[in-house]
Order: sequence, then structure tokens, then C-alpha cells
Amino acid sequence: MAHPLTAPAFPASSPDAGTHDAERRQWLLATTAMGCAATAAVAVPFVASFAPSERAKAQGASVQIDIADIAPGEVKVVEWRGQPVWVMRRTPEMLAQLDGMTDLADPDSQKKQQPPYATNTHRSIKPEVLVTVGICTHLGCSPVTLNEGTTNPSVPADWKGGFFCPCHGSTFDLAGRVFKNKPAPTNLLVPPHHYLTETTLLIGEDGSAAG
Repeated sequence: MAHPLTAPAFPASSPDAGTHDAERRQWLLATTAMGCAATAAVAVPFVASFAPSERAKAQGASVQIDIADIAPGEVKVVEWRGQPVWVMRRTPEMLAQLDGMTDLADPDSQKKQQPPYATNTHRSIKPEVLVTVGICTHLGCSPVTLNEGTTNPSVPADWKGGFFCPCHGSTFDLAGRVFKNKPAPTNLLVPPHHYLTETTLLIGEDGSAAG
């Protein structure tokens, strides 16, 4: 079962600066706890299903994942080389927003954070399926998903949805591209991957399906 990894509700900001700061700290703590809980609750069942031996993991073994049950807008999490890998099925509305996204530090993915076949606007082989390592490129925290319409005060009022790192405030769009003037220096990493079938993904290896 996939998981939407949505953020908890945040109460409306108070005009008082002290109250606002307290609420912001409370939200960040809740978000961090939620992110850890989501990883524990969601990743473990899938990892258990596909987990290679300890020796194989040490050698960087590939991980096979069935994506057929990922509903639009949801994320499935697996472990590869000791890192969480997110597989998100994006909706047509999510994809439409990527072309007009502004204020990105590397909108064309010029920095080598992805294989050549993911150097495109959606940073993926199949436009609707994002495969990315769920680790912030700043100091290695794990971002969380913030949907459009969130009341999190750390993102703009016109936030279109994406990923937010509660540790130091880096934000990424739904292709994992980092916004300007954030601590994270690069976009989220896209690991090598290819499709064995229409609904079976192999993470950790390039393949002819990626061409």
C-alpha cells in the first residue's frame, strides 16, 4: 500500500511575532516527527518484501518494486543502499505545474544529480512517475511532502506542492528541483533505474528501458 506522506494541519498564523514563532517551532517539530514516523511505518513493509541480504546491500544491490498500487498523488518508499527512495505517481495537474515553475536554482538539471534519461522537466523516464532519493542535499535530513494549499508558514502562500526539509528550510518542487536561496545546493538525487515491465521498476541499475 502506498502512502501520501501528507503534512499535519497547522493553525492559522497569529499576528503576534512571538506566538507565530512558537507555532512555527511546534509545526517543525511535528513535521519532523511525522516524517520519521512515516518512514518507519511505510518503508519497512516494502523493504521487508524486497530486502536483499546484508552482503548484497553492502554491495549496493538493486531493488525491485511493484508500482501498480501507487495511486495518483501518493508515494511508495523503499530502501536502496541504506537510503530511502521515493516513488511518486504524479497527477496530470502536478505535471502541468512543472513547466511554469519559477525561482528554481537548477530548473534544467544541469548539475549531475540524475542519469541522462532523467535530465528533463519532470526528471523521470515516465513523466508521471518520479523516482528520487528522499534525502535533502544540504545536510542529509529527510524532507516531507507538502501539498498545495498547506498552511505551513515556511513556504509561500502560492505553494504548488512539493517537498520541504524541516531541518533548515530547503524546498523542492514535485520534480525534486531545489528553489533558489535555500541551503540545499542541488536538486534531489535521481538514482539509476529502469522498468522491467510497465509496473515493475528496478532501482539501482540503468537499462535499455531507460533509453
